[in-house]
Amino acid sequence: MSERNEALHRRARERGVNPIVYWIVRAFFQPFFHLYFRLSRIGREHIPDGPVIFAANHRSFLDPFIIGTMTRRPLYYVAKEELFKKKLQAWFLNSLGAFPVSRGNGDTQTIETAKAILARGDSVLIFPEGTRVRPGPPGKAKRGVGRLVLETGVPVVPLAIIGTTDVRKGWRIRPRKIRIRAGHPLTFPQVQDASRELAAAVTDRIWPNVMLQWEWLGGQTPLRRAAVIGAGAWGTTLAVMLARAGLEVDLGTRTREQAELIERERANARYLPGVALAPEVRVAPAAELELSAHDLVCLAVPARALPAALAAHGARIPARAGVLVVSKGLVPPLGTLPSAYAAERVPARSVAALGGPSHAADALVNGASIVLASADAAFAYELATVLGAAGFDVHTSSDVAGVELAGCAKNAAALAASAAAATAGPNVAGAAAGKVFSEIAQLAQRSGGEAATFAGLAGAGDLVATVVADGSRNRRAGELLAQGLSADEIARVLGQAAESVDSVALLAAMLERAGVSAPATAGLAALVEGRIAPEQWTASVTQPSVRPAKAKAA
Repeated sequence: MSERNEALHRRARERGVNPIVYWIVRAFFQPFFHLYFRLSRIGREHIPDGPVIFAANHRSFLDPFIIGTMTRRPLYYVAKEELFKKKLQAWFLNSLGAFPVSRGNGDTQTIETAKAILARGDSVLIFPEGTRVRPGPPGKAKRGVGRLVLETGVPVVPLAIIGTTDVRKGWRIRPRKIRIRAGHPLTFPQVQDASRELAAAVTDRIWPNVMLQWEWLGGQTPLRRAAVIGAGAWGTTLAVMLARAGLEVDLGTRTREQAELIERERANARYLPGVALAPEVRVAPAAELELSAHDLVCLAVPARALPAALAAHGARIPARAGVLVVSKGLVPPLGTLPSAYAAERVPARSVAALGGPSHAADALVNGASIVLASADAAFAYELATVLGAAGFDVHTSSDVAGVELAGCAKNAAALAASAAAATAGPNVAGAAAGKVFSEIAQLAQRSGGEAATFAGLAGAGDLVATVVADGSRNRRAGELLAQGLSADEIARVLGQAAESVDSVALLAAMLERAGVSAPATAGLAALVEGRIAPEQWTASVTQPSVRPAKAKAA
């Protein structure tokens, strides 16, 4: 530790705050907080006299100053050592009760300073998360607070602060409604040299009480319980993966018979053979799920089935829950993007869409890189954290329309490639896939999508995965299409939906409405609808242009 840090710790231990600086600053800031932030302080009666540890969530640099108004005495707190590099700033913060901590290095000096402050009867503020956590709900607590509580034997007051997450924008301090709530103090027996395990166990008792205050204030709750509506391959995979991440999961089936079969065998032999369901996964008919108890609802049904699913279950999704739409394709009859369709029909706080190369069965064995798209950055971050814990490599994006149209493009391109390959060979297959993919990419850009989305995991990456996957429904659908089977016959042969077959006609109509020249997609739609023969379509794909055209990158 540097000499400056040692001096700052020594001053906090031996001299305490500078009373003149402290009371001048407090006299100014406390009225300002009440007026500008409409500060509400709840539970001050729970704070005991004498030494006390405050354990709180952390959202902003203002948190220590605002929390300090909960008591009429100085509050000492740890702050990252980077804040003490400038001499004048270090003196000012130290005068107000701050002392530095070297984060991530097991700073024993910080613990000793906190012990000395508590021993003389003062109070210490600890942020168990170790750093500011935003957006979303509070993060996970580190065991340091448990060690301090055990080795000092002083009571700890769980405390939550809400409203400071986005209070600062650059140098501007924005007006926000800020509330603080303190819970009843917790006491633990004093232990000398607490073990890591014991400190972690005590922290695990303290932190839920902080979360209780947070939720009482109306803070966003963490994802603990999920419902997956749709027990196909992806729905079952998602249920298994979320259970791996530690969530309680309800898998909702379309019929009672399906639920009873899966529950009895503890596996979904039809859609995901050889994969056992974890004990945390409960299987029941979707109509019987108590969706009001869930923090996350996953809609894992084909796009064409989304209207029926939302009609049956959408109104039961609680406003505090988030929704993840797994459907790839377009929702009939207007060709609406699945996440937009869901957002208009559920009261949920946020909606996200899933994209990227993620073949269901392979994701469980070899993992997958996925794209999580949402306009709500807080929900995307929270959900990405859970999916990361489940074993996914998660990339977040705000380009929701681009990600969903990229999924449509890869499905249609894979259908075109396999249909052309079976009829006219690899050259025509490549041309068909490239032209269809490029046409839909143009549509996405006109809809505000980003070109990088199509070039990355959600577009090109997903297309490759679909083409090479052994069980690809879209590739198999193209092969059947080349044999002259109709869309209904293809669905019967596959035994489940092929999103590309359902979406091609809708895509062609969208392209036409948007004024995008899309002969390849229009021809593919005509093939799916049975208006032209496979040979006629493949001949049109590579038909020489009347005039040279600039090639467009897929």
